[in-house]
Amino acid sequence: MHFSKSDRLSVGPLRESDTLALGMSVKTHRDHAEKIRKYYRELHRAWGAQHWWPAETEFEVIVGAYLTQNTSWSNVELALANLRQAGMLNVDGIRRVTQLRLERLIRPSGYFRQKAARLKTFVAFLDSRYEGSLKRLFAEPTEKVREELLSLNGVGPETADSILLYAGNHPVFVVDAYTRRILDRHHIMPAKTDYKEIRRFFESALKRVAEDLESGPPTEFVPLESGIRGAAHPPSAMSTAHRTALVQVYNEMHGLIVGVGKNHCRKSKTLCDTCPLQKFLPAK
Repeated sequence: MHFSKSDRLSVGPLRESDTLALGMSVKTHRDHAEKIRKYYRELHRAWGAQHWWPAETEFEVIVGAYLTQNTSWSNVELALANLRQAGMLNVDGIRRVTQLRLERLIRPSGYFRQKAARLKTFVAFLDSRYEGSLKRLFAEPTEKVREELLSLNGVGPETADSILLYAGNHPVFVVDAYTRRILDRHHIMPAKTDYKEIRRFFESALKRVAEDLESGPPTEFVPLESGIRGAAHPPSAMSTAHRTALVQVYNEMHGLIVGVGKNHCRKSKTLCDTCPLQKFLPAK
């Protein structure tokens, strides 16, 4: 992976208002932020690069972000394979295909009628605002693109930020259900904390990791005896693309958290004893 030092390290210094919004003292916020940095280093040392998001093009990332809503990634892969085989996994393909056929192609992902309509809506938005160009869309400021995406039917904060980070290489952290669960069980913040506050907390905490990544040697990868690699996927065109250090850290941390959630910090049956983060759990 190649990094650029022209990164938009846009996360500002810690402000008292940020800690108050989270119900923390400045000291508690700093302690929790340091803990998040330790989580990143421990998980990356154990599991290495996650190669998340697995995709060949920016548009495939966007389609995947829509299709993964309320379903497993294995189902999304089936739907993506159908689109790829039909030659429809591109802007022009979604533009031209009838909605009925699109529904049939993405049926494995579930909620296929809603998702087909939403993909059509995204392409119509891209055509009307940016002449069908993802390059033009992602050249706009992060907040502008986020607001435009959030105005589209079926796009919530997690989907918008997934598109921004993984397709557009914008420096934003993606918060999902696994993130909330881990934060809650590690007594860092409640699972019901506002999405934006969690995102800003992670962005502030991980900025230093990105700075260290630019100036120091890479983290040594030491495979665990369990053989688990988190949420790791084979390298793809998108996962190995050029990006800034900050974007890469946000990218990796989200993938690592997915690995913790899928393999250890499950909703019901937890497997804490073999989790790389077990030593960080608060005393009972």
